[in-house]
Amino acid sequence: MRVPFHVVEARRAKLAALIERHRYLPVGELCRMLGVSEATARRDLAALVSLNKVKRTHGGALAEFNERFPSFHERQASSARSKGAIGRAALRFLRPGGVYFFDSGTTIYALAEAFRDHPVTPVSIVTSNIPVGEIVSSMPEVSVFQVAGQILGRQSVLLGETACKSMGFWNFDIAFLSAEAANRDGIWNSQDMIVRQQYAAIRRANRVVYCLDKRKIGSEAPFLLRRWDEVDCLLSDALAEEVVAHGIPGSKFLGTHGDGVMPDFDPPSQQIPVHFL
Repeated sequence: MRVPFHVVEARRAKLAALIERHRYLPVGELCRMLGVSEATARRDLAALVSLNKVKRTHGGALAEFNERFPSFHERQASSARSKGAIGRAALRFLRPGGVYFFDSGTTIYALAEAFRDHPVTPVSIVTSNIPVGEIVSSMPEVSVFQVAGQILGRQSVLLGETACKSMGFWNFDIAFLSAEAANRDGIWNSQDMIVRQQYAAIRRANRVVYCLDKRKIGSEAPFLLRRWDEVDCLLSDALAEEVVAHGIPGSKFLGTHGDGVMPDFDPPSQQIPVHFL
């Protein structure tokens, strides 16, 4: 029996809305949410791609936030002084022999710049951040690895299901993560597919340092990344009184002005990553 066209249109509109909300969804998840077969989901995706409403990717689809979200270089110009201060402060966590994950985003790029100017070696750095890979790859005694994944050029990042899976090759001493907001509830980010990748990094990390400039303190974004009882350390150029005023636990805060207490992180594991090829 042929399905009426208005029913098909309504299903495809719902599909587009789901992808817009979650940013990235694998085909299997789309089938479950809509109660349709894989063949139907793939036909609907092909139709939406032809209308430029979604972008097809390996194993799923993603929304066109790569075009709508401010580009990496546009964001790089914002709060450059704050990001530089955070990057320099984050160097205190690095130890020779460590294995570190450098997240996407311009604040983590500022960490890479600080690391280039004041190297702590030898170390291994794994990153989804394309400019970070470029800036540290020529440094002596620094082994640099990019995660696998789809390249989003405007965002200068590698994302998607493949990128998340490639995290499983690693054990990180520390993951340095960026985010869009922090308030009394926890740390937030704006894109579901970035949050999924950050979860993958968190699962492989001994400790996590969240790097947020002061503009993001006291605000909220669409997706809750971590509640405070799950957070190791928030590193920010905000003042301690500003952080506490927004309901953020002072025990989690380390400021670039000398506020807060340096977390007593365990020493580097000295583990050599094992790759299953």
